[in-house]
Amino acid sequence: MGPSPYTLLRSLLAAGLAFALLTGCETMGGREDDAAAGGATVEDRGLTADEMAAEGASAGAMTGGGAFQGHPLDDPAGPLSQRTIYFDFDRAEIKNEYRDIVDAHAAYLARNAGASVTLEGHTDERGSREYNLALGEQRAQAVQRVMELLGASPSQLRVVSYGEEQPAEFGHTEEAWAANRRVEIIYKSR
Repeated sequence: MGPSPYTLLRSLLAAGLAFALLTGCETMGGREDDAAAGGATVEDRGLTADEMAAEGASAGAMTGGGAFQGHPLDDPAGPLSQRTIYFDFDRAEIKNEYRDIVDAHAAYLARNAGASVTLEGHTDERGSREYNLALGEQRAQAVQRVMELLGASPSQLRVVSYGEEQPAEFGHTEEAWAANRRVEIIYKSR
């Protein structure tokens, strides 16, 4: 013989009450509290899920026990916090592993007309000074082209090449050279 109807009814009511409490608690700490505190919610700003991810405003971006509340460029868990694009030896093509980072910065710039960046091209120490300046510029221009194609305004982007003059790492090893073959995205205004 199975459980009595009374026992089943109590179990269902307990499960329903637990569900109601859990979903009610999520709502109480969400949009209403944000609006009461004077902060705009994601829905108020009209962002899509992709835009939330690009700005680092997604609920998954957790720091200190809650969703990140500061400026999207400062969110350590968001793609906008990553501002260095690395390149292969003697190449100026953006590697696939860095496309999401470039895309996120382009989307941010497209949505924030007042923001601007300098794209600093760098190389390792191998090659002549002139060659490295040209290669650093080609790398920065590659990032610039992608950002412009994705909606960033040309007036928001400045390209500079330092060649081998500002290494991120000193040394004559493959690890040091790899760290120096890069474009840094430097925000001048947000």
